[in-house]
Amino acid sequence: MKLTFWGAAQTVTGSMHELTHHGERYLLDCGLYQGRRKEAFARNSTFPFAPSSVKSVLLSHAHTDHAGNLPTLVKNGFTGPIWANAATTDLCQAMLRDSAYLQERDAEFIARRNAKRRRLEIDDQDLEIVAPLYGIKDAEQALEQFQVLESANAVHEVAEGLLCQRFDAGHMLGSTAMVLEAKEGGKRTRLAFSGDVGRVGLPIIRDPEALPAVDYLIMESTYGNRLHEHNEAVEDKLEAVIKRTVERGGKVIVPAFAVGRTQQVVLMLHGLMKQGRLPAIPIFVDSPLAVNVTEVFRRHPECFDEHIAEYLQRGEDPFGFSRLKYVREVADSKALNDLRGPVVIISASGMCEGGRVLHHLRNNIGDPRNTVLITGYQGENTLGRKIVDKAPEVNIFGEPFRLRAEVVKLNELSGHADQRELLSWMKPMVGSLKRVFLVHGELLPANTLAKLIEEEYHLPVTVAARGESFSLD
Repeated sequence: MKLTFWGAAQTVTGSMHELTHHGERYLLDCGLYQGRRKEAFARNSTFPFAPSSVKSVLLSHAHTDHAGNLPTLVKNGFTGPIWANAATTDLCQAMLRDSAYLQERDAEFIARRNAKRRRLEIDDQDLEIVAPLYGIKDAEQALEQFQVLESANAVHEVAEGLLCQRFDAGHMLGSTAMVLEAKEGGKRTRLAFSGDVGRVGLPIIRDPEALPAVDYLIMESTYGNRLHEHNEAVEDKLEAVIKRTVERGGKVIVPAFAVGRTQQVVLMLHGLMKQGRLPAIPIFVDSPLAVNVTEVFRRHPECFDEHIAEYLQRGEDPFGFSRLKYVREVADSKALNDLRGPVVIISASGMCEGGRVLHHLRNNIGDPRNTVLITGYQGENTLGRKIVDKAPEVNIFGEPFRLRAEVVKLNELSGHADQRELLSWMKPMVGSLKRVFLVHGELLPANTLAKLIEEEYHLPVTVAARGESFSLD
């Protein structure tokens, strides 16, 4: 069995790992790389292998950086099955269609802008990028290739001599870690892939499961050099941010991942409203994808933790309350720009790389009365990272805007395990491991975590680089 790393290698986006067994090629995830526009388009549009040569894809979960490039793989010749559980499959039904729609729409917007700039003879480094990475037709074809794995923890035969068992990863609805077992010539090799590891006590979903003994581990390292603050403080912080912005007469713009993070924020706002801790202001979720995803959440109570189960037993909708309105239509989204006075607008995408949130940022980022509330990790070179770093000026749709709004981070909402949680999660496997491969982390956190694993568990660790290959004996 041979392992090659192509994505999320010394970065946090574009998860894609190639596994070869008996001469056949398999992919663990096929995510979108997010970053500088030109680099991202080049990385996502081409593959270092022939997509037609891939036998199947094993999908850990539905987040864009793990599943968002599946339509491009299909567009370029992949015809095999995409294996995922029911919740991930349903989420991808919403996510991939939305991604294709946004890419087509954004390409049209940029083409119109480019045409205007050419008329005005304005130079623009992005003028040549006007084609969408993939379209609705490609997304629909990819969705037809999904194969649903119904039973949790059941062993699934991917191919002759290659077995896969899935476990709850606790990262978001439907997220899984996998154990793959390859049999060849009477020898058995077991490889674990963490996907994204969640946190104990994360709202809505069940906690991460422990994995059995394996020979090799591919593990994420997003927060390999950080410790999260206690979850108990996050509601107090959210309450304070909203009250402070309301007192200024401003708006709270919340870029939030439509899959998982939006539902967490809505659940917290629901609780704060019930307790009378927030002023009576309107709250909007402005993202067709988030609306659709929330419906998927409602269809999968088997993934919920005890807290959400209590809501359901009382006949309450944890993702709905009187002050909250979900926005689907474009006209209703545009109307939010005309609102005067305090309001909370939650909108995708979480790293501010596309979607309706760009329009809300464009209209509100320059007003010091407003707040941009960042709710998750921001990849290198993304607009979200530039906002978190409080750059004096940021580009939105190729135009410069002064950043005058207050910027607040809620790291406590992260769906990724921190340094100590990752060490704790992998501990049951330590006795059998031959090597650990760290992925889905920038170099500093990955190297920091690698050093700790070597010191605490006396295991060899590789911070995987793009294109690096290893034989798993």
